[in-house]
Amino acid sequence: MSSLQELRTLAKDAKRNKGYKEKKPDNLAGHLFLLPWFIGIVIFTIGPMLASLYLSFTDYNLLKSPLKDPPPFIGLDNYRDMFSDAAFWNSFRVTVQYVVISVPLQLLFALLLALVLDRGLKGLAFYRSIFYLPSLMGGSVAIAILWRQVFGKDGLVNAALAFFGWEDAPGWIGHPEYALWTIIILHIWTFGSPMIIFLAGLRQIPDMYYEAAQMDGASKQRQFFSITLPLLTPIVFFNLVLQIIFAFQTFTQAYVVSGGTGGPADSTMFYTLFLYRTGFLEYDMGYASAMAWFLLIVIAGFTAVNFWFSKFWVFYDD
Repeated sequence: MSSLQELRTLAKDAKRNKGYKEKKPDNLAGHLFLLPWFIGIVIFTIGPMLASLYLSFTDYNLLKSPLKDPPPFIGLDNYRDMFSDAAFWNSFRVTVQYVVISVPLQLLFALLLALVLDRGLKGLAFYRSIFYLPSLMGGSVAIAILWRQVFGKDGLVNAALAFFGWEDAPGWIGHPEYALWTIIILHIWTFGSPMIIFLAGLRQIPDMYYEAAQMDGASKQRQFFSITLPLLTPIVFFNLVLQIIFAFQTFTQAYVVSGGTGGPADSTMFYTLFLYRTGFLEYDMGYASAMAWFLLIVIAGFTAVNFWFSKFWVFYDD
């Protein structure tokens, strides 16, 4: 041990005597390859975000050029008007209701289907691809138009109900009590992405835990609640945070299904749809910018609360 320390000491002395300097790593090539990405994120992400933050404190009309005709600075007036606006609070209530109902149901359905696929079905790759398709297409305009036809007065759903004897079923899209639920069902239908993540998490659980539980006489239900679910909580937490963020930003489905009106009776007036109508149809972009930053704060708040609560129910290997 002492000889090794002596060799290290001699090496250090030799480097010091010869004026040895360690060569710093050359990261120039890596920075050059990353430069287009950095330019893009500054121009298309950070720049517009800072501009919208400034515009949220102004009375900016979208039809006027902010360079030729600078918008007047009005301070916190947009935020004060926002918190006293009944239409704003209605859109916020509709969005929160949509998030609170649709996200847990979607994750539950995705987990149940992942448990079925994890049993080693033949043609598993085919089933994974088929079940993942709704996540790819669910946010498209075409699927939203199809959904509007399916839940219309003369749609496929009412045709199926008429076959079972319900002749006078309502038009689900046009009814204030049911319109939001049709969009919630559409969100649940896009279960493919969390399902694939759940399936990957299930495949990482060691079989030895289940073998030991079977030797102790544990039932399938007990194995699920004592082994599968606790070890899967990091995946559940990841999917929960991700889907909450996506759900708060839902726009296409609400816009197409409601025809851009948020109807009937503002029952599908999502926050992003109200923001779009305020900024691009009423041209009050200052007010819309304030709404966008409030949405950012709300999403960050939900995410922070989830991270804080995760220490009580998420279990890691350590």
